[in-house]
Amino acid sequence: MEPRRLPLDRDFYERDSSQVARDLLGKVIVRRLRSGVLSGKIVETEAYYGDRDPASRAYLGRKNYNRPMFGEPGRLFVYMVHTWWLLNIVAHGEGEVGAVLIRGLEPLEGVQTMMMNRRVKEIQNLTNGPGKLGRALAVTNELNGLDITEDSSDLVVTVGEDEAFDTISSMRIGVTRDLSEELRFYIEGNRFVSR
Repeated sequence: MEPRRLPLDRDFYERDSSQVARDLLGKVIVRRLRSGVLSGKIVETEAYYGDRDPASRAYLGRKNYNRPMFGEPGRLFVYMVHTWWLLNIVAHGEGEVGAVLIRGLEPLEGVQTMMMNRRVKEIQNLTNGPGKLGRALAVTNELNGLDITEDSSDLVVTVGEDEAFDTISSMRIGVTRDLSEELRFYIEGNRFVSR
């Protein structure tokens, strides 16, 4: 049996959101449920900031629902868009605001359970988008604010396999007003990157 991997430390997330978004590629999300473990390699992310970022949930300041973005890095920020729960990880430097949206996962463990959660039969369509992977991992607002640096958490991020890959950046997807920076990052050639 493979030894249990420890979650990434908080200092990993206490950096600029775009640095964290890039460095999360290749890391593994581990979701622990009563029925077993689900996991997937992060293959696509987007970085978001505070009041300087018109596409951010924090653009209009602190509200009740976006409070995690202003808080401690290494916690989850979960919110709903069109019936889909989206999984974000709070990541920012000291005194800053920010989070990283997880946009794509390559399924690793618990694939059959993920397929049942999504009600799909083809793995290709399972986790190639932020809403899809949220549903596959049984993400709900109950995870909002969860500290993912604690080993006992129901969801953690761990190191992945030692592999070489090329990282591509682009403008973020589906935003009407964007910053001039390329804040979407993905693993080149991975089939679970959203389209």
